Amino acid sequence: MIKNVLFFSDMGVDDAVALMYASFTKTINIVGIVCSYGNVPVDDAVQNAHFLIHSLGLNGVPVIKGAERPMTGEIPTYSTQVHGTHGLGSIVPPFAPEGQNFGIVKSILKRYRGELIIVDVGRLTSLAMAMMLYGDLIKKVKGYYIMGGAFLVPGNVTPVAEANFAGDPVAAELVMRHGGPISLFPLNVTNKAIVTPSMSDSINWVGKVPLFKPIFDFYYNFYKTSRPQLQGAPIHDLLPVMALVNRDMFQWVSRPALVVTQEGIARGQSIADFRPNATAQPNAIRIALDLDYRQFYWSFMTNMTDKKG
Repeated sequence: MIKNVLFFSDMGVDDAVALMYASFTKTINIVGIVCSYGNVPVDDAVQNAHFLIHSLGLNGVPVIKGAERPMTGEIPTYSTQVHGTHGLGSIVPPFAPEGQNFGIVKSILKRYRGELIIVDVGRLTSLAMAMMLYGDLIKKVKGYYIMGGAFLVPGNVTPVAEANFAGDPVAAELVMRHGGPISLFPLNVTNKAIVTPSMSDSINWVGKVPLFKPIFDFYYNFYKTSRPQLQGAPIHDLLPVMALVNRDMFQWVSRPALVVTQEGIARGQSIADFRPNATAQPNAIRIALDLDYRQFYWSFMTNMTDKKG
């Protein structure tokens, strides 16, 4: 069955890999890309999306300009050491048109009413905006697949907070409370989505995805220094897309989740009740906490190297 996906992204390296995987999956139909600040400024994210659409043969997919800064009003900072100056490692995309007006989201929600899945792998500001602007239509979305949070494990931008939630905790809390049904992919599981240099070399040798190796090499160089024990790099944003076609690859729990919005050391922290006697609640979120790495490896490598795909 075809899954129509509206892809929210801040278009860094792992976002790009997630889009590559989706574009090679026959049962995933990308119907729009909403670009926001996060890994890079919003205009660079838009430029990256246009470049990837052209490179992957996704011509006709609208690129939509989303939020420029978080709901907190802060000026964003960017992780150039992780994703590169423009977000795609050492690649500098050519000039591209501006993104389309955010109002296109409303048209997409109407067109795919009841048949739309939202995947959000960036800051949640633009998705929160859509929920506030198009409340009746957003209720018709079949499901939300979101990369964000860290439960009882260290964060990656503060001791307790993951980057997407920490970048706009107000938006993240709004989405956790009012979006649904949500499948959430926190650092607990995305840290295990490791791609190694040998996997990258194999993909490059086949030649189906010539963009992959140069952007992965830049990304891996960061992790090689910061977390050498991994022997690879976690492609965090890949998992929500993979879950669309590999649900059984994950171990799930259902818990209500909230995000700390107050200033202080806990700002951006995601919290859920994992006590053994915690009772099921109607606002529970499906949280992926582990994955079968063998399935991950097989699905990823098959998708990225099969020239028939």
